[in-house]
Amino acid sequence: MTTVSIAVMLFGFAIVLVVGLFVAAPLFGAPEPAIAEGTPSERDRWERQKRQALAAIKETELDHQMGKLSDEDYGRMRERFERLALDALAALERGGRRG
Repeated sequence: MTTVSIAVMLFGFAIVLVVGLFVAAPLFGAPEPAIAEGTPSERDRWERQKRQALAAIKETELDHQMGKLSDEDYGRMRERFERLALDALAALERGGRRG
C-alpha cells in the first residue's frame, strides 16, 4: 500500500467516526424535558368539552327535527348540553382553570 492510499483510508475512517459520533450524540446526552403529548392541558380539556357540547346540541336539534325526540326530551337534553358548553366557555375565559 502506498502512503496516499493509507492517508485516504485514515481520512475515510475519520469521516465515518465523526458522522457516527454526530448521529449517536443524542443517545448519550441528557434527555430534554418535554411535555408529554398524551397529557392534554386544562385548556385543551375545556376546548374539547365545548366542541363536544356544541356538537351534541346540533345532533339533538337534528334528532328533534326528525321526530326522534319528544319536545320534553329535547328541552331537557338541550339545557344540559348548553350548560356544559357555557361552563366550558366560562372556564376558557378564566384562562382554562376550574372553578
